[in-house]
Amino acid sequence: MSRFVLVGARVMTEEGLRDGLAVEIADDRIAALIPLEALTGDLPRRDLAGGLLLPGFIDTQVNGGGDVLFNDAPTVETIARIGAAHRRFGTTGFLPTLISDDLRVVEMALTAVRAAQDSGVPGVLGAHIEGPFLSHERQGIHDPGHFRTLDETGLELFERGWGISMLHTLAPEMVDRSAVRRLAAAGVILAAGHTNATYTRMRDGFADGFTGVTHLFNAMSPITSRAPGVVGAALESEAWCGVIVDGRHVDPVTLKLALKCHRLDRFMLVSDAMPCVGGNRHSFLLQGKPIYVRDGACYDDAGTLAGADLDMASAVRNAVGMLGLDLAVASRMASGAPAAFMGLDHETGQIAAGLRADLVLLDDDLTVRETWIGGIDSAGA
Repeated sequence: MSRFVLVGARVMTEEGLRDGLAVEIADDRIAALIPLEALTGDLPRRDLAGGLLLPGFIDTQVNGGGDVLFNDAPTVETIARIGAAHRRFGTTGFLPTLISDDLRVVEMALTAVRAAQDSGVPGVLGAHIEGPFLSHERQGIHDPGHFRTLDETGLELFERGWGISMLHTLAPEMVDRSAVRRLAAAGVILAAGHTNATYTRMRDGFADGFTGVTHLFNAMSPITSRAPGVVGAALESEAWCGVIVDGRHVDPVTLKLALKCHRLDRFMLVSDAMPCVGGNRHSFLLQGKPIYVRDGACYDDAGTLAGADLDMASAVRNAVGMLGLDLAVASRMASGAPAAFMGLDHETGQIAAGLRADLVLLDDDLTVRETWIGGIDSAGA
């Protein structure tokens, strides 16, 4: 058994940042949080020499990174490369995300995620399939040529026992309510996105099994004076809300208003990252369409946002700087909330005894110094 103690950093606990704590690691788990004055024994100590020790970030929407896109090659190798790129920015758990594609490609993606988990690729928590049962009115950057009706073939694919956590984004108005109930009963985590649903249809969706919304405000029916839309239904509900905090997808003032209207612990930071994150490319193809990276965002020729040039460490800094959130709140939005949304909070998302040793060490300016996934640090990965 590998046992050691991390000392010398301020530790983010459920009560906030605390000084004078040691974090004992035993194999892949956090064994204990120990006041320094009570620390005894001869366990090896790693002095972190200051900084902030937070739960590792969990990103439920990762299209790509390290110059590769999951849709281009839904393989174990692609997943590993994406994970390694995002780990540099504090992400210790992620969902490789496939945007709307043929069901054959969806099956390849789910097979690859299962194989990545079985082979021990660090940080893979499951899969996110975004589409292809989406609204033409709210297609965003998705290729509507891949959109289809959720028929029995599609249902059987998603209901199959894949043995992984699966998040599926779809438009409530594009599927029968009975199909939503079947997917929820099969254990698929459902989020509404790329949807033009009415307020009433979205409320029905929440009753049927939707528990979240994908990139709140983006590619969904907005709040208007006489039509609350998906945004209104989400903010009124108990839904988990993913938000892209890059200052481009949603104005910070709009996000600040949303934070006042909804349970704070139900917001999750997501990157919606594209291949440019952790890579060197300033342009790439998305299903044959040229995408350009400029001024911290990704656009097609028409100026449509195409995912994001955002990492989770930047999202946390933006949540603090743009939205004025306390670091403890931003940390929960980046770790505890997505873990709870995925039903994985018994495994990860906090620095607490018994949970996986998924950690990120930040400097005081919130830049990443080091990560641990299951107790293994960046150097040993």
